[in-house]
Amino acid sequence: MKIQHSSPAHSIPHWVQDAIFYEIFPDRFYNGDPKISPKGVVPWGSPPTRDNFFGGDLKGIITKLPYLEDLGITALYLTPIFKAQTNHKYDVCDFLEVDPAFGTTETLRELVSKAHNRGIRIILDIVYNHSGFEFWAFKDVRRKGPSSKYADWFFIKSYPIQTAPPNYKTFYSAYNLPKLNTNNPELRDYLLNVATYWINKCGIDGWRLDTPYKLSMDFWRAFREKVKKAKPDAYIVAEVWRYHHLWQKGDTVDGVMNYPLREHILAYLIKGGMDSEDFDFENYALRDLHGPYAPYQMNLLGSHDTPRILTLLQEDVDTAILATAFLFTYVGAPLIYYGDEIGLRGNGDPDCRRTMNWDESTWKQKIYGAYKQLIHARREHPALRSDNIETLCSYESTYAYLRRYEADEVVVVLNPRQGCRNIKIPLTKVRSQSNAWRDLLTGIILNRVDDVLPIDELLSKTVLLLTPAQ
Repeated sequence: MKIQHSSPAHSIPHWVQDAIFYEIFPDRFYNGDPKISPKGVVPWGSPPTRDNFFGGDLKGIITKLPYLEDLGITALYLTPIFKAQTNHKYDVCDFLEVDPAFGTTETLRELVSKAHNRGIRIILDIVYNHSGFEFWAFKDVRRKGPSSKYADWFFIKSYPIQTAPPNYKTFYSAYNLPKLNTNNPELRDYLLNVATYWINKCGIDGWRLDTPYKLSMDFWRAFREKVKKAKPDAYIVAEVWRYHHLWQKGDTVDGVMNYPLREHILAYLIKGGMDSEDFDFENYALRDLHGPYAPYQMNLLGSHDTPRILTLLQEDVDTAILATAFLFTYVGAPLIYYGDEIGLRGNGDPDCRRTMNWDESTWKQKIYGAYKQLIHARREHPALRSDNIETLCSYESTYAYLRRYEADEVVVVLNPRQGCRNIKIPLTKVRSQSNAWRDLLTGIILNRVDDVLPIDELLSKTVLLLTPAQ
């Protein structure tokens, strides 16, 4: 059942509200074409470093589309795939060429086409704050100095170009990441045309913007106008860690990567952080800040820039499942960081960028099974994808809330800490008159008494997804 929407404001891509995103770091997902792997690739499963390569590529993603479809994924977010020197590809050398170690433009077109055939959309990652050291325009400046017609595309302090230390503006003093001067009209036109080039050439479904806060809002307004003209339902999501309100005006992006929500989840799950009342209030304030764009935020527990959720929780599988359950029952589109669904571990960058483990015998099956159940529940229940959420109970660590869309209702109950007894969940806000409520995860039945759903014992680290059983 799809959620019905009113006329879109500012060309919001309503498909995002129904989406389940999956982030892929291409070099680490699957090697589908060893012939194009870069020289010196290390064995799959070796410890990741900032410099090593494993050979994952676009053909590998194509090969694993059946896995992603079976998992229930409906949208992929790929970290940069354009020609670059590093394994992360945020040092772009050519914005109009797929990195040869990943494939070709034709490979990307094939990936998008085959993904679309399976009901999976594709958004790509773009960085406009800086280029790579080998970006063709910067190479021209290095050769020709101030006579280069691209000299004003960068912030050069003096000539000739020097790297130790850089005599040009960079991204956090990294010599191989020269900052781009997006006030230059020719460069602006070039970068804006890049956005529509890949939409028109390969049919991609949107963009994730890297460090967009380092560019002017005027640039992003022009970017949005170009992108939405090329594809009105394209999704534009920004990597924004703070000050979300500046991006929620409908004139730049459709949503942001919801890192503040991630911080709330971690604080609630870890003893000594937030109790359920704090958690409820902080999330309400964040939803209020996002306003009508709340359903289009990209909610996450981790990414290529953070430690893995299982590692943060010190291998506590049950708490990791509870965190995931909240993610999939909350307002906004959930994002899975590749491998979290099988219990992949990792500390901060680069350890969080380990290779995907394809040996199913070593997967944490309890986590994988929970992901499958939660994804299925979200896809089957429009209430879990709606913008409607009402608090039913917030007492100490116990937190219960109602998700509703038309006649579909789901009551979610969370308890991340010690077990408790004689819990009573008020049902006065619930429309259903059903006396029996079934947990979607375990199948157990709870019986209503008047306007209360009594729970004799709520075990530690428990989540319930309750729907009317009759």
